[in-house]
Amino acid sequence: MDSFAEPRKPLDNSFSLADVRAQVHKLEAELREKEVPLSGRIIQVSHYLPVTCAFSRRARPADIPSPPATPPAKTSDIPPSPVEAQRTDSALPAPREGAPQPTSSQWNVTVRYGHSAMVSGIDSLAATHEQIFIGWTGDIESSSTAVPQAAAQSASGPSDPSASKLPSSSLTDEDKKELEELLKEYKDRDEPQDGKKIHYVPVWLDDKDAHGHYDGYCKQTLWPLFHYLLWQDVATEYASADAHWASYAAVNAAFARRVAEVYRPGDLIWIHDYHLLLVPSLLRQTLPEAAVGLFVHTPFPSSEVFRCLPRRKEILDGMLGANLICFQTYSYSRHFTSSCVRVCGYEVTARGGIDVQGHVTAISYCPVGVDAERVAKDTLRPGIQPKLDALRALYEGKKIIVGRDKLDVVKGVVQKLRAFEKLLQDYPQWIGNVVLIQVTSPALTDSPKLERQVSEIVAHINGEYGSLDFIPVHHYHQTIKKDEFYALLSVADLGVITPLRDGMNTTSMEFVIAQERSKKSPLILSEFMGISSTMNEALQINPWNLSEVAAAMHRGLTMSDAEKAERHQQLYKTVTTHTSHTWAAILAKKLLERLGSQNMARQTPFIPKGELEKHYMKAKKRLFLFDYDGTLAPIVKVPSAAVPSKETLEALETLTADPKNVVYIISGRDGGFLEQHLGHIKNLGMSAEHGAFIREPGAAAWSNFTESLDMSWMSEVLEIFKYYTERTTGSHIEVKKSSITWHYRSADPEWGLFQCHQCQDLLENNLARKRPIEVLVGKKNLEVRPLAVNKGEIVKRILYFHPDAEFVFCAGDDKTDEDMFRALLLFPPGATRARLDPPLSVTLLAGSKEEADKYAPVDLALERDAVFTTAVGHSSKRTLAVWHVTTPEEVVEHMLYLVRVANDEAAAATAASSSSL
Repeated sequence: MDSFAEPRKPLDNSFSLADVRAQVHKLEAELREKEVPLSGRIIQVSHYLPVTCAFSRRARPADIPSPPATPPAKTSDIPPSPVEAQRTDSALPAPREGAPQPTSSQWNVTVRYGHSAMVSGIDSLAATHEQIFIGWTGDIESSSTAVPQAAAQSASGPSDPSASKLPSSSLTDEDKKELEELLKEYKDRDEPQDGKKIHYVPVWLDDKDAHGHYDGYCKQTLWPLFHYLLWQDVATEYASADAHWASYAAVNAAFARRVAEVYRPGDLIWIHDYHLLLVPSLLRQTLPEAAVGLFVHTPFPSSEVFRCLPRRKEILDGMLGANLICFQTYSYSRHFTSSCVRVCGYEVTARGGIDVQGHVTAISYCPVGVDAERVAKDTLRPGIQPKLDALRALYEGKKIIVGRDKLDVVKGVVQKLRAFEKLLQDYPQWIGNVVLIQVTSPALTDSPKLERQVSEIVAHINGEYGSLDFIPVHHYHQTIKKDEFYALLSVADLGVITPLRDGMNTTSMEFVIAQERSKKSPLILSEFMGISSTMNEALQINPWNLSEVAAAMHRGLTMSDAEKAERHQQLYKTVTTHTSHTWAAILAKKLLERLGSQNMARQTPFIPKGELEKHYMKAKKRLFLFDYDGTLAPIVKVPSAAVPSKETLEALETLTADPKNVVYIISGRDGGFLEQHLGHIKNLGMSAEHGAFIREPGAAAWSNFTESLDMSWMSEVLEIFKYYTERTTGSHIEVKKSSITWHYRSADPEWGLFQCHQCQDLLENNLARKRPIEVLVGKKNLEVRPLAVNKGEIVKRILYFHPDAEFVFCAGDDKTDEDMFRALLLFPPGATRARLDPPLSVTLLAGSKEEADKYAPVDLALERDAVFTTAVGHSSKRTLAVWHVTTPEEVVEHMLYLVRVANDEAAAATAASSSSL
């Protein structure tokens, strides 16, 4: 990642929803031409379904309490009344046992309010795509309409069963199946009438896990962190950031399982928000071919804040399972990228993606909008005009400032009130001439301390600047109806929205749309909001700077009509162009673009043990060619700490003990390191410094391929590396006999990468043009080596001297190992046999041209299917290898597996021969 790159481009307001849909259609046609599977379906995964579910169990005979026994009738002298006689005559006969009873659904499904922008965007996609909406049902509400009260109370506990929550454990599989069937027929009111079907699929969660996940880890740990608060800042008692981690992981696993159940090849998967950050990596494990996108609706904090999270690596790795991660703004995407680099040490690709073991996750941003058409229709509701007229009459002759926020610590209500007080202090002409109408809707979690603080500030302002006929601040702590809300937005002379940190804020966009048919009043926005970067014509302020906010209020109230109209026109164009509908279509477009990229074009399959075993057992001679770092040993921060494990040594010793096997380590390490850690293994061949030196199995001396090459360039490269080492704290130079490497793993990751790019540019555009060298960018290093020497040449040399080999297993993890895989592309199209010319690594050691000419081409005994080139890393890693494994441990595991198979067969053969005797 280049921290000094140009900032993001401003959003384009010139496109339309039809344009985006046309681009999506074109992309799908192109992908189908390339035979990329597309199902035409999009799976949307959100924490909640857009519906609430109420359950009332049908009465069963066992549920109805038995009445007391009827006492025997006594003869009465008093004749029955006419009413009683009528009741007796009209009594219904008892139903026959076994007669069918009238049935009705036990479930009632209604619209869930909240996340309206996301839901309306998903609904709009139904015009072009079939969709599956996966989410939690939420708490199941219990209703007493069909269950006797006594039974309901005994089951649920609360005295008012109609308001209670039903434990999920009380639902049977039949109950759940009934809801799933009901949801198949459910249609949201905003779905296009002639559109494609949206299937709603519930995720069933254990109550403890569900609330530990949402009320616990999401709301007490992640939500504060993403809004620049630490958990102890918002908790009312001792807070642990890990208290609910198990629930968070369990719920994410349940969602991943549900997605896997409904997935079809060719589906696009979009996962929404911070509740489900582990789902992408879980899906990557179960559905490696799937196209997965993750959209984060909240802000994403800077790396210095995010790194405080104890589970930071698990969260980042979970997110990086996606093919594409999208944020609200460019700055949030930068914060995420910086966290991946600084916290996890991952590499950033040239295009800004994050490389995790070869799997590249693209990073992008796309702001969410509102459903502009729906909001515009809502502003025309007949109930609005009377309320609008009443507000105008009530505040006649006064300017009206409007604010509407949740009463939440990050919404900046306290700062807004203090800034209004500052307005009255600095601009006393407004006393008696301006009112602030502040509506605060209750937050998800009550904060009595914040409520008290707001009430005290309101009382102070009204006491200081108010009078019998003038109240400066009108504070309403309640949820207002839609008509009142739009009347308030329409009557405003100034809208003020001052969150301390926020992702998307729909009120600001609704304000702009409401003002289109009203005063075209200006809008003040906090610069810490996600949408502030797209609404440039608003008056943007720092909510902590009270004088700046007060000055912006004064400017907004005194702004000329011409400036108001000009600003409003630009804001209105932005809000009506970047709607929730275009947002959803752009997400589909971005994931399709990712699907067509080279990184996803070919998935390398996992190496099949059965095929490996078959060819291994059949071969009379076998070649094993291993890279070291990242293949037999994991990558570590300090290179000298990368020592082979006990299992690695066991596997190498057992393989080399078999006379049928020829085993080589082909590494970028120097010969001294390899001899120190692996030199004791008899019959192990070694190549050092990317093929510059070789030590044959059983030999003690090294052969140097660079003796006949011009190595005078090394001193020039050394001077360049020294220049960058002096300017990059934590970097160092490693001088080998045939190459020089500049390491920056211990440097600041962003600065180190920037310096690496600068140094690479200098070497490639100057020195490499004049000298026979190549520049290699490795993992946190930059290496310069002779052009004629690489790992591929060593592989060709080994093959040349072992033409009778019938099996090859070659494993590596980085760019230098691609030379080995390239060298093993031996078979031309359609050919079943291969021929190998004398490689440079053979002729360089010949001593003279005459000796070199003695080497002739050789015919190889290899078959195409007996060559197992294996990349270590993710299946989507760009590689020439045919197969892949994920970790170095799996390479060792496969080696030990082959050894065990051979030993078992040998033991069986010995036992068979003994029994025959």
